[in-house]
Amino acid sequence: MTEIAVKMKETVGTMPPEEKLGFGTYFTDHMFTMDYNPQEGWHNPTVAPYNEFSVFPAAMVFHYGQAIFEGMKAFRTEDDRIVIFRTKDYLERFNRSADALCIPNIDVAVVTEGLKKVVEVDKKWVPTKVGTALYIRPFIIATDPYVGVKVSDTYKLFILLSPVGAYYAAGFDPVSIKVEDKYVRATLGGLGEAKTPANYAMSLRAQEEAKKEGFAQVLWLDAVERKYIEEVGTMNIFFKINGEIVTPDLVGSILGGMTRRTVLELAKAWGIKTSERRISVEEIFAAHEKGQLEEVFGTGTAAVISPVGELSWKGKRIVINHNKTGEFAQKLFDTVTGIQYGKLEDKFNWIDEVTKL
Repeated sequence: MTEIAVKMKETVGTMPPEEKLGFGTYFTDHMFTMDYNPQEGWHNPTVAPYNEFSVFPAAMVFHYGQAIFEGMKAFRTEDDRIVIFRTKDYLERFNRSADALCIPNIDVAVVTEGLKKVVEVDKKWVPTKVGTALYIRPFIIATDPYVGVKVSDTYKLFILLSPVGAYYAAGFDPVSIKVEDKYVRATLGGLGEAKTPANYAMSLRAQEEAKKEGFAQVLWLDAVERKYIEEVGTMNIFFKINGEIVTPDLVGSILGGMTRRTVLELAKAWGIKTSERRISVEEIFAAHEKGQLEEVFGTGTAAVISPVGELSWKGKRIVINHNKTGEFAQKLFDTVTGIQYGKLEDKFNWIDEVTKL
């Protein structure tokens, strides 16, 4: 067991009404922090009040973008336990992102302990309604005060907690997505498979243009041939074609989502054929024309399962499943959230219990 210092906030806040939570707007009373330097490694694990912090204007994160983050969730179950979904898997991916950005790896066991401690301290902020959760945002920034391109020697890790509702305003209703054929997000050999701010900064221009056209998100194509589907701005993407579940394979430019992994594991357990491969936008539109495209849905920590009701590409629009949530997407959503909220048995050992109230 690692000794974690706990500094309690003197005046605690109040969570807003759960129906007004939205996503990413409110933050709990405390956060978890750790520091890194070459002499001590990762050290000083602390639960501290959520507050501003000091950093030099020359900190390398501002100038050269050396930073990574993760997104996880904790849930309040029907029998009043607080649990976290796939803790180890998310933190191991955090380390893979660290490798890509030349950031020292964390000790997953130590950070798990710190994460559980801060969630326990702020357990009153875990909402109760189905569809709500406590969003968990670990991130690391480079803190060397140096203006020059090099790998930083010092870093700071934070874990923030935020009570949230649905990610999309439409909730579980199907969303409309634009296939992006002008801009690109990531290339092979780049940072596409890492959760780093640069990837999301790259998506903003296309996302803003798509929103003005009435779309919820953009679907990215590969950067070389501009024909192979990669991922949505905040989600991985799946297609149900003639009963088979197809999703782009992880070639190095796509984030290996934990919900993506969860869906593939569930489909395998249910005996449903799945395929991870290159799939072109032409193939999707042709499958629709032949009546073979049964469902399209996105997967991600924030939205869990997000049915897609419409795809638009080069001015052509197709409506999937009469713009209604598909049977398979609904089953996935019910199963994943059922496990998360303790309604269904966790046969896959995905749930980590923090505390029983």
